[in-house]
Amino acid sequence: MDRQTANVFDVSAVADWRRRVAEMYAGVRSVPNHGMQAWQGWRAIRDDLMKTHAASPLSGDQQATFIELDYFDYDPALRFLVDTTKPDDRSPVVISLVDDYKFVIEPALVTSGLKSTLGGELTIYWVAGYGGGLFLPFADPTNQIETYAGGRYLIDSIKGADHGNTEDGRLILDFNFTYNPSCAYSPRRSCPLATEKNRLPMAVLAGEKHTRENV
Repeated sequence: MDRQTANVFDVSAVADWRRRVAEMYAGVRSVPNHGMQAWQGWRAIRDDLMKTHAASPLSGDQQATFIELDYFDYDPALRFLVDTTKPDDRSPVVISLVDDYKFVIEPALVTSGLKSTLGGELTIYWVAGYGGGLFLPFADPTNQIETYAGGRYLIDSIKGADHGNTEDGRLILDFNFTYNPSCAYSPRRSCPLATEKNRLPMAVLAGEKHTRENV
């Protein structure tokens, strides 16, 4: 959910980036039970986008030397099928981004089923504005050590980052697909980060790391 303005970015390139990301996640959802096979394909596409795409958050110099993103090993225990409930407090959260842009999200769903493993539940937000979309940023004790200091993303359905639901309506949350916001790699990007509600007490040793070797 990165803030990108038309006067800074090639809008055609950004549109193509979003289209390809949406296709990438459609591919993930098409693999039965997702799992490591889908994760490996997702990683390969993300590496290619970062390395070659005009809308990559990496600079040209970074792309020239980029090899691959760094991840924790795949852990099937960090793939969850969760029920959700409605939050008690649906007060909007206003986040200030570049150019005085106000990014507004509203609590929409609360997970049920993560606490025993991760120490807490997460709030899934709805992006206020035209079209809307689900958004799940979170922080955990790996931040500033193995992962990006500002936290990571798991769902950003406006851009197609969505693992889907089971046939019985449970939400699929596979933390192996956790990724860094683009502002982790570029000062040109401005990203909404994890809210206080979404700071997990236990380390999530899955998904994308953030080290100098990433770029």
